[in-house]
Amino acid sequence: MDQFWENRYIQIAAYYSVVILCMVVFLAVFEVVTRYKNWEEIKKGNLAVAMATGGKILGLANIFRASINDNNSLLEMVGWGVFGFVLLLAGYFIFEFLTPKFKIDEEIQNDNRAVGLLSLIISIGLSFVIGAGIS
Repeated sequence: MDQFWENRYIQIAAYYSVVILCMVVFLAVFEVVTRYKNWEEIKKGNLAVAMATGGKILGLANIFRASINDNNSLLEMVGWGVFGFVLLLAGYFIFEFLTPKFKIDEEIQNDNRAVGLLSLIISIGLSFVIGAGIS
């Protein structure tokens, strides 16, 4: 049985499956903390929401990439990935707090593409910092 789990293909499939599950859970959390429904807005063609959501997805993937590279067990990888997600989520709240002249969620919901792009860049940028910290 040990040989089964030591197989590189099985390890990759396990990491992939667990990361997909984590992504679904984490995107559901982002859906709860935003004032708009991500997938409904994307279906309507709201590019700002698509950019902000895409940034979160790419950011999470980058965090998990760093976590996979630096950890030898699935459990450690998930633990560091969850920690990275919490930091990324904190970054979202800090971004909202540091822009008192307007509400980020309202601007993104109103398809303000400049704010959507900035949200995308912040999520990806923070993920590189978080990933470097994990590594």
